[in-house]
Amino acid sequence: MKGPITPCLWFNNQAEEAANFYTSIFKNSKILSVSRYPKEGFEVHHQKEGTAMTVVFEINGQKFTALHGRDMFKFSEAISFQVFCDTQEEIDYYWEKLTDGGEESQCGWLKDKFGLSWQIVPSMLGELMSNPATSRKVMAAFMPMKKLDIETLKKAAEI
Repeated sequence: MKGPITPCLWFNNQAEEAANFYTSIFKNSKILSVSRYPKEGFEVHHQKEGTAMTVVFEINGQKFTALHGRDMFKFSEAISFQVFCDTQEEIDYYWEKLTDGGEESQCGWLKDKFGLSWQIVPSMLGELMSNPATSRKVMAAFMPMKKLDIETLKKAAEI
């Protein structure tokens, strides 16, 4: 195998828009390349010549390929991306940006406007959940939450 695994995300006619959206949210990100549909093959791809076919972009060193496809497939919660945050300000920032046009869910989960699922998670949650003395209280605290609140989780973990 050559190189790391790169997720390829099928967007229904919105690959370029999605890549620009994500790279506008994450500070350490950029568009790496855009390939466009040619006139040739129209009978198969049904895309206007010059429309973005694939957009390769990077977030925090992780490459992604956004594929501009037709309305054939949809994202589901079976796949999600986790964003680990050290501060409540980071959680609030990503939650606000990624739910804009999307929808909130429970326990730090959300869907963005393209239907892609994300988990906005405090970095310290794994430590709190792996401690048998605190895990039940922490879970009881975060289960009813939508956007996770670090202070509430820390208070729940107090013994």
